[in-house]
This record gives sequence, structure tokens and C-alpha cells, in this order.
Amino acid sequence: MKPQEIEDLSFSIIDSEAVAHDFADDQWQVVRRVIHTSADFEWQKMIRLHPEAILSGVAAIQHGCTIITDTNMARVGIRRRDLDRFGGAVNCYMTDRRVAETAAREGITRAKAAVDVAAPELSGGIYVVGNAPTALLRLIELMGQGKANPALVVGLPVGFVNAAESKALLLECDVPYITNVGRKGGSNVAAAVVNALIIMAGEEN
Repeated sequence: MKPQEIEDLSFSIIDSEAVAHDFADDQWQVVRRVIHTSADFEWQKMIRLHPEAILSGVAAIQHGCTIITDTNMARVGIRRRDLDRFGGAVNCYMTDRRVAETAAREGITRAKAAVDVAAPELSGGIYVVGNAPTALLRLIELMGQGKANPALVVGLPVGFVNAAESKALLLECDVPYITNVGRKGGSNVAAAVVNALIIMAGEEN
């Protein structure tokens, strides 16, 4: 089978095996791509989408926004070729010298320090967290202080320490978000969410 045939069949299987849901059509495009990436139907129950998340994320992409990721894995998983048509950029600062220096000096994680470096680029952009709860917690802190104003937060950190808690805090924020409840997450899932938005942005353009 050709790659597109495999993907089409995969989505057909997902649509046939998914439980009944009340996701809007555009929301389902995100959810089913997450299921496709993870082979985990539990995402149907775990995922949470702010009412303005899809509209805000798609519009930001169409306007050539900057997408910041907390891991290089998420960065390379994003469909850069499709994003390029809009003039957008994808950055990750985890290996940035400033991040390393700040993390060492202040005794914090690089993920947390990277949010501070990225903050000036975040206005109207998309911040993607697929691994580090400390990144999401710092982003929430900056948003509360009015120092970060992203168009969309994709908050899907994975793990046993502060992953679920950071996402619970995001759900209380007055910002468009795509997140989930519980410990599951991951850079692959976070990239899948962004890719779904990029595909929708291309279809509308």
C-alpha cells in the first residue's frame, strides 16, 4: 500500500471504532489525528479543547505565526513543508546557550528557562509542550503576569510529576488551549495536534 492509502485506511478504522462523541467536525480532526499517532482511543475522553482553540490556532498559522516547542522531538515532528507556505517558523530553545546558562545559574530545568527566552516571540504564536511540565507551569506564570500572550497553548506534557497538575492549571486559564487530563501526553501527540491545525489551515486557504 502507498503511504496515503495507509493513512486513509487508518483514519477509516479510527472513525469506525471510535465511540459516539459530540466533537465538532474541526475538533474531531485534531482528536482523530492524536488517536492515529498514539493508537490510543482513550484520548477521546482525555482531551480538552477550548471553544476558540481551533479557530485561534488555524488563524495564527495562516498569519505566519511562530511555533515554539519544548522539545526538538516535537519540533521535527511538525509538518514544516506545509507550514512554510504560510511563512511560519518553528523554534525550540532547549539547546540555546542562554537557556543552558540560566538553568545552571538558577538551578532550574532547561525547559523552564527556555520559556523565558521564547516569551518575546510568543505574541500571537503557538507554544507547544509535549514533555516538560515545568515549561507549561512557567508559561502559565508568564501569561498570568501579562508577559506572554500566545494565540494557542498546546499543553500535553507527559509524566508522573506535575504533568496532570500543570494541565489542570491550564484548564483554568483564559487562553485558547488544547490539553488533556491525566498523566498521558508526549511530544509525538503534541506535534500531531499542530499538524492537524496546519492541515486545516491549508484546506481553508
